[in-house]
Amino acid sequence: MSRILIPLQVSDTSTFAKSLRALLAAQQGLPTHLEMLNIVAKAAGHGNFQALRAATDPSSNVSHLDEEKAPPPFSENVEEKLVDRVVRCFDVDRILLRWPSKRSDQILALWILWSQIPASMDLSERDVNDLLHRKHLFGDHALLRRELIDLGLMTRTRDGRVYRRVEQPVPVNFEPAIRRLAAR
Repeated sequence: MSRILIPLQVSDTSTFAKSLRALLAAQQGLPTHLEMLNIVAKAAGHGNFQALRAATDPSSNVSHLDEEKAPPPFSENVEEKLVDRVVRCFDVDRILLRWPSKRSDQILALWILWSQIPASMDLSERDVNDLLHRKHLFGDHALLRRELIDLGLMTRTRDGRVYRRVEQPVPVNFEPAIRRLAAR
């Protein structure tokens, strides 16, 4: 029987390490394998290992984060000018026409591209490249792929064979941008 791999991603390594240390310090002696799995899952913000497993279940369409433990999705106020600038960078089919010059615009553009990547699905580098080729017109899919990884919107294995979209709360400017793109 093959083993199911359950990925663990933490948004803040320092907080994770502090939480892990506190949970380990509360243990009497060396924890068992199952106790250790539960400790690691709790330190990462999940209720226990089963909750972590359920949140990363490949048969579900969306991974679920514990919203109380998840970091807040950026700022609270919609930045209308930023949304307008980024929406102008896309055509009616949500294809990125040009790479924005401002970093804040680039980040929102990457979130819009992220929304077009299949959720809870392992992709090869070729699959990601093909998808990004179809979703932009300025000829640099490698830049987009690297930026998605660097921003934490996608993960990849060390050997670069498997890519996966990372489910997480979206920034406040994302929804208004998507609504404006859909209204075209």
